[in-house]
Amino acid sequence: MKSKNRTYRPVDLARTHGLSAQAVRNYEQAGVIPSAARTPSGYRTYTDDHAGALDAYVALVTGYGHRTAGDIMRSVLRDDLPTALALLDTAHVQLHRDRETLDRVASTAVLLATPTPTTPGPDRPIPVGVLAHRLGVTPATLRKWERAGILTPARSRTARIYSPEDVRDAELAHLLRRGGHPLDRIAAVIEQVHAAGGPGPLAASIDQWRQRITARSRAMLTGSARLADYLSFRDTTPHPPQPANHWS
Repeated sequence: MKSKNRTYRPVDLARTHGLSAQAVRNYEQAGVIPSAARTPSGYRTYTDDHAGALDAYVALVTGYGHRTAGDIMRSVLRDDLPTALALLDTAHVQLHRDRETLDRVASTAVLLATPTPTTPGPDRPIPVGVLAHRLGVTPATLRKWERAGILTPARSRTARIYSPEDVRDAELAHLLRRGGHPLDRIAAVIEQVHAAGGPGPLAASIDQWRQRITARSRAMLTGSARLADYLSFRDTTPHPPQPANHWS
């Protein structure tokens, strides 16, 4: 935080973060930094309160994204700290879930990258009975996997139709099921297979995925620290109440 009682122009705050002066004015209008005072000639003047809020917001954006960072800062400026902290908690819970998903996928990445079918895959859609026979399971099992979000077959008027990609997903699911993985975990793995473009690319992207989660975790830590600095500043500095909504 800067020394107290300094005043700043929009461009002064903007330069600190590589922003434009208009961006600072936009942030004020959006309610993520306090409202500025005006000189007799109508120019905005900012203080250390605004500088600290901008420091916190910019750091929060990197880790939490624009929407959550904005909601956090608007809550803080309304003196609604419980809501701000709840938003932080929710984001950390989601990050923890993402890390758990990564660990689950990483633990099966070697298996996923290994071709599992003993016979070539179909080159055209097949009905449920054919797929069930191929895997040695019942059609009821495939319907159960569908309800769990593992499979999403197309439907004709009378039956489910499984594309070659659906067959691949079913074979991967069958492999993981034999390994003792629960259905919700298998569904998460299949979702990541789709996002990566296949089992091979997924296995190759594990390290990059882990690096992204680590980078986001550190950014969230930095954002939380900047927010803590700003909250400490507000605890020791009088500040005028802010409107409930700055969006107009």
